[in-house]
Amino acid sequence: MRAVIVDDERLARSELRLLLDGHPEVEVVGEARSAKEARRIINELEPDLLFVDVQMPEETGFDLVASLDSVPLVVFATAYDEYALQAFEVSALDYLVKPIEPKRLARTVDRLLAAAGRVPPDETTGTAGARTSGGQLSEDDRVFVADGKRYWLIDLGRIRLFESADNYAQAFFDDRSPMIRRSLNQLEEKLDPRVFFRANRSQIINLKAVRSIHSWFGGRLMVELEGGQEVTLSRRRTRAFRELMSV
Repeated sequence: MRAVIVDDERLARSELRLLLDGHPEVEVVGEARSAKEARRIINELEPDLLFVDVQMPEETGFDLVASLDSVPLVVFATAYDEYALQAFEVSALDYLVKPIEPKRLARTVDRLLAAAGRVPPDETTGTAGARTSGGQLSEDDRVFVADGKRYWLIDLGRIRLFESADNYAQAFFDDRSPMIRRSLNQLEEKLDPRVFFRANRSQIINLKAVRSIHSWFGGRLMVELEGGQEVTLSRRRTRAFRELMSV
């Protein structure tokens, strides 16, 4: 597994790299001192795994994860175990408290290998998750969503609806509706149009979550999604939907 270490302390990065030398299953391909530097390296190297410090100058590890279009496996490493609950709500693979003990890291690597077995590498990039052509995100890619101090990393395919909320978007999945730090227009540019459909100016639906389709006023269509939500398509998008779905 190809890993990137993100930590503002050089000594901490060196110590973790040294510990990982004892685990040939994990190859450290890059290091970053900040969230800004990490984004560049992650986009360039497309690693399978991130070891991320929580507290860093300017932006935290959570801020970094929130800013990524698609999130690989994440292990948080920090001296402050008060963040453990947040880390697990974010669905991080694991949480390491500094100074990191070799035996504890070994358990983390075991979890990494198990997770890698559940998420096979993409044939073209060698990274977890399947990226569509043109840099679009597939339903298997993971995104970071937040609701107050609670965070989730979830597969895009689990989200049945995105709804505009000023400069952000609200993501509806299960019984949750947290925010994602993207506008609806930004999301539309990244999402696979074969799965996610712009229903109107304020909503994008997951076509696989459509439970029923009904005729609506003015020649429009209304779709009912899993969970019972009803979304009315605009006239223009109704025409596109009919062509796409052969309705």
